[in-house]
Amino acid sequence: MPFEFVKLKIPEVILVKPKAFKDYRGFFMELYKRTDYLTNEIPYGFVQVNMSYSKRGVVRGLHYQLRPMEQGKLVTVVKGRVIDVAVDIRKGSPWFGKHVSVELSGDNHHILWVPPGFAHGFQALEYSVFLYLTTKEYSPSHEACIRWDDPEIGVEWPLKKEAIISDKDKKCPSLKEAKNNFTY
Repeated sequence: MPFEFVKLKIPEVILVKPKAFKDYRGFFMELYKRTDYLTNEIPYGFVQVNMSYSKRGVVRGLHYQLRPMEQGKLVTVVKGRVIDVAVDIRKGSPWFGKHVSVELSGDNHHILWVPPGFAHGFQALEYSVFLYLTTKEYSPSHEACIRWDDPEIGVEWPLKKEAIISDKDKKCPSLKEAKNNFTY
């Protein structure tokens, strides 16, 4: 199998470590293989692919879409390094309000599965190209967010003093005040 699947401290969030086949030309690797993902509890197909470029310090998030347009996200970094964060927002979950974070980079090739019911965000540690696949299409009327520095969640952003936040993300409410129609 060209992947290792690692359940994180919130078990529905899964770190995928693909195997890179390297030789003198560079490398080849699979990012997604439906049968392997299904076998490892990621039972979704993907309908939209997005890419962003972020300067060092940029924080994007914490974003999610409400039901019925909830999105699962399969995220990776093509170039650069980010700290990627998934926050459980499913009411009644034993992990509600808790988060996991991992470093994704163009060097480690790791992929993170962020299921529906989780807010997602990242901070670029250097200039970074971020790629993500979603299980449902973007729907502006279902878009929601949580403040990136909500103390109740307590994400330790490594470049907090250098954080570059969009005007839109600066207006996100706290977890307690955010729109949320997810249950565990």
